This record gives sequence, C-alpha cells and structure tokens, in this order.
Amino acid sequence: MATPRATTYLQLTSEELADIDWDLAVIGAGPVGVSAALLAARAPYNKKVILIDAPRNSGALMNEATGEDLSIGGPTGLFSKALRDAGKRISVSSLKGMGLRDDSVWNEVVTSCLELASSNARDTVRQLEYAGITYVQGNAAFADSGGSSSLFVTAEDNSITTIQASKILLATGSTPFRPGGIPFDGKRVFDSDSINTLSYLPKSVAIVGSGIIAIEFAKIFKNLGADVTLIIRDDIPRNALMKIGLDKDIAATLVADLVRSGINIERGAQVKKFHVPRDNPKAPIVLDIEAKGGGARPSGAATTVKCDIYLAAVGRKPNTASLNLQAAGVKTDSYGGVEVDSELKATSTGKNVYAAGDVLGRPFLASTGMAQGFAAIRIMFDGEASSATSGGYSNSDMCSVGDLSMTGDSFDPKSLAANPFAFPVGVWSSPEAAYYGLSTQQCKDMGIDAAEGVALYAECLRGLVFSPNGLLKLVYDKSNGQIVGVHICGDDACELIHYGMELVKAERTIDDILKNLYSAVTFHEMYRIAAMAAVDGAGARKRRAAVGKALAARNRGIKE
Repeated sequence: MATPRATTYLQLTSEELADIDWDLAVIGAGPVGVSAALLAARAPYNKKVILIDAPRNSGALMNEATGEDLSIGGPTGLFSKALRDAGKRISVSSLKGMGLRDDSVWNEVVTSCLELASSNARDTVRQLEYAGITYVQGNAAFADSGGSSSLFVTAEDNSITTIQASKILLATGSTPFRPGGIPFDGKRVFDSDSINTLSYLPKSVAIVGSGIIAIEFAKIFKNLGADVTLIIRDDIPRNALMKIGLDKDIAATLVADLVRSGINIERGAQVKKFHVPRDNPKAPIVLDIEAKGGGARPSGAATTVKCDIYLAAVGRKPNTASLNLQAAGVKTDSYGGVEVDSELKATSTGKNVYAAGDVLGRPFLASTGMAQGFAAIRIMFDGEASSATSGGYSNSDMCSVGDLSMTGDSFDPKSLAANPFAFPVGVWSSPEAAYYGLSTQQCKDMGIDAAEGVALYAECLRGLVFSPNGLLKLVYDKSNGQIVGVHICGDDACELIHYGMELVKAERTIDDILKNLYSAVTFHEMYRIAAMAAVDGAGARKRRAAVGKALAARNRGIKE
C-alpha cells in the first residue's frame, strides 16, 4: 500500500500510521489546525498528534515545481496579504517606466509573494517537526462504520490509510461562496481563493462584493496599477460595511479612500449577464449591469462594465462537504458549518469530536478561530476552558463575554454588541481599519449614555507627514469616562488597535489617557488627541475643521 505524504521526525509507513493510537487527529493545516496541534503536542500535554491536510483541495497556494504547500499555517487571506505588501514595496509604475513588460512586472510581484509564503510555510514545518507532530497530506473523512474515532485518509494516488484517534479536531477552514450563474474558470473569472492562480497583471478588474475581502482586493489591484470597478448591491457603500460591524465614520473613511484612489463604485447594481471571450484572451470581458433586484438602472448610470478579469468576493462557506460527517453523527447548520456546544464539542457518536475556526461558519476570522482551537485543546485534555472564553470583565455586566461557539447560524454581526470584547477585528485594506468594543450606536442600543472623542491622523506629526488620511475614535461612557470602544482607520490600524483593546479591557478612562505620556512622532499620540477632544468637543471640532480643510487642499494638490 502506498503511503500518504508524511513529514515528521520519523518517516512512517501507511501501516505504521494505522498502528498508532493517536491522542489527537487534527484535520486542516491552516493557522487554527497548526496552532492547536502545536499546543497539544507540547508541554504540559505532550500528546501524540497527527495533522492531516489536503492543500490542493482548499484553493491554497502551491509550489507546483516542488509540491510544497505554501499555505500551511497561513490564514485564508495569505495571498492577498502578501500581494498587498508586494504592491507597497514594488512600484509597478516605476518598473513599467523602466521598460519592463507587464509579464516581467507580474513575475516580480508573484515571486515576492511566493518568497513570503514559502518563508512562513517552512517555519511552520520546522515547528511541527520540533514538536514531533506527524504531518500527512491527504483527504480525511470519517469511516462509514468506524464511529467518530476512525478516519480514512486518501492520498493523491488514491491509496487509503486508516487513522484511529481518541480526539479529533475539525479545522478544515472555508471556501468562497460561488453564486450560481457566474462562469468561474480560474483564468479570467475568479473567486477569492482561485485568484491565487492569476498568471498575469490585469489592466482592469471588476470586483463584486462590499465586504472586507472585496475592499482589500480593490485597493490591492489599484495599487498595482489596474483600473478597478467595485460593483455593490447597496445604494450607500458605507451601509454594507456597517452591517459587518464597522463604525459609521470608519466605514465612511474607507469608502472615501476608495473614491479618492480612483476606484469606480457602481452602487445599487448587480451583474445581469457575462460575456467572456473564449477565442481571444486579450479581448475584454463585458458585464451587463442592472439595478439590484433586476430592472433598469437610473438614467446616466453605467449599463456595461469592461474588464480583463472578474472577481467575486461575496462571502465564504465552511469546508465540510467531503468529511462524511454524518457517519460520525456530526450535525451541521444550514450553511454547512459544524454545530458545537459551548465547549466547542460537536454532536458526534463518541463525544470526542471538536471543531474550531471557519469550519464553524461566521465570523471567518483567523484570530477567533485560533482562540477556539486553543480552547478546544484545553477542554479536551484538562477540562479547563481557555482564558479566551472567559474574558476579563468579571466586574462589569456591560463587558460580559459570550462563548466562542456563537458562530454559523448563531452568529450575527449585531452579536458584537452583546459580545463586543471577544476579539479585535482588523481589515487589511490600504489604509487598514480595526475596531474593538462598542460603537456609539451599539451603546445607544444597550442603553449606555456614550460619547466620542475623535483624532485625525493629520492632527499628529507622524500622520501629517507620512499618512494624513485616517482617524481614531474613542467611545466612552459619559457617566464615568470609561472607554468602551476604539475604532481606527489609517496606517497601522491593525497594530494600534491592540493598545486600544487593552484600554477597554483595563477599564481605563479618558482622564487616564490624558495623564499618560506618549512618545513624539508616533501614531499613539492620537489616543491623547482623541481624549482631549472628548474633554473639549467644541475646540476639537474647530481644530479638525482646520486640519481637514488643509488636508483636502493637499489631496487636491493645491498649496495654501
């Protein structure tokens, strides 16, 4: 019998893999599966762990020349993050100005992305080896007659190995949702995973979607020199972002940046028909556009969009279809997400199957999934819930933290109002956006009398010189000045939010921030500026108006 591809401190045959009674089998080698496997294999647990993954079936990055899985241990958006950073470091316009052809420019971009991905993948494999974890590539599924402890692993050559494990963690992640009627081909019509295989630098891109992934790719391709059209169903773009939890001003700032970048936004629209040339790869795709829900668009609105490539970024769905879950008695919700209890335990026949990450459904965040994975391992092996599920708000009903199983059908963006302190949220667009805690609207809905203190990036020296477009907002309880939410849009927002998270968790007040000293020429100065704005609202509004006027003139290229 052939052996599935296995990597460990020992090379094991198929028979040897089958003979071992594994303490834990983890299915899925994304950030959730890898981090959970490492926790279980290391002290104090020191469990025998096998990690099973099928990278080719997940739309992940592969090095076809070597067969190396470049996405192991990396988040779903690894390619987009690498592409974003490559776009920052590589000036496409400069390379073209030097006479380089588009294919040469794209090779430079892709090579940079692959180097970043390969470095992460090799580091992950080293960690697995040092921890003594066996890593097997193949498709895992529950055996028809083996209950919930027996797995079949099918290798690329169709050979099958049986794995027996006391505990099983499902961490198979998610795949893009593909609406019907879209002619996906992986060459010119892509979803948010198959875009990883793009083989050339497009001159024009049409993106359908209004969420985080759509905005990230819109800015990525714009920074790479493409003409970008964003097609959204909502008449007001910021409303779509507010539905996923963003503060209204942060959402408005992101949309304003899209417009300022030259990205065309077709509002209240949807694609009626695709015209994809099959005999001429250089001819443009033509999209017939109609009003959302069907019918004619308003007078003067575009009825067609031409593009080199089309990208659908309209959500994701859990990866569960090939796991044969019914054989193990594991139930799923209407989206295909695994149903779990407050201990992240699925409804398996042997009460030994757990799940974490995107396989549970929304919110589809790597940070949340990893916290769920850590919690599941601790519950499996010592019965104690992860600290990530208990939070730090024992003295405040307002800041109670719900359990990490509120996902899939149970998840609603509005649940962030009832459970706003479980995790920070980051949008890796350019500029970045991030938030933690409550917005003023959520405070109002909860009966909290709250107010805001706002600082513009252009109000601090570093922001004014290097990155003037953006804002930081503190939401605080007016009765005692306690900070209950932080919202940021601008450079390094996904880093800055963690200081804001600590302010909220430590129940700091506006006065506490005003008493702190912040290093000069740092973005953290905005926390003090926002706190000052909370104390002197009228003066702050005048300062922001003056700064905003100067910034608008700067953005228009007018010297005043």
